[in-house]
Amino acid sequence: MSTTTILILIAAAILIIWLITCYNGLVRMRNDRENAFANIDVQLKQRHDLIPQVVSTVKGYATHERELLEGVTRARAAAMGASTIDDKIKAEGELSKALAGLRVSLEAYPDLKANQNFLQLQSEIAEIENKLAATRRYFNASTREYNNKVETFPSNLIAGMFGFRREIMFEVEDRASYDKAPEIKFN
Repeated sequence: MSTTTILILIAAAILIIWLITCYNGLVRMRNDRENAFANIDVQLKQRHDLIPQVVSTVKGYATHERELLEGVTRARAAAMGASTIDDKIKAEGELSKALAGLRVSLEAYPDLKANQNFLQLQSEIAEIENKLAATRRYFNASTREYNNKVETFPSNLIAGMFGFRREIMFEVEDRASYDKAPEIKFN
């Protein structure tokens, strides 16, 4: 074999190794990006599953407390508005019954405080949103790295030959709405 043939074979081998390495790198980066999105998907599913459950739970506690406190408030107003002795006795009996119900409820459920539940809800939502933001950052970093490889020379030659293309980032559409905490309304 001549020296020229050997040099051509070595150059061809180096080119083939480079092609394989570049192609495998693109595949790895594409798979990393897909894995990063799978992590986002997990967080989105948690958000979709958890928030309605937490909201429902808090609404249940808030409704229970609200009904209990409204009952006490109504009974107190009736007691204060009673004008005759019979009306006062009846109204005060209703107020005593309402207060006894409140004491029993609070003794049975010492942590039954809507404000703590609302704080817990806000904490859960913030935790999910923080996890989602972290996974989104990882996804965008993976996407940026992949896009850089797809678009920069010489790997862009391999990317073009094998159909690798630029991918989109997971960007927040309305950035201003993400600068403040989510607003939660209970009807």
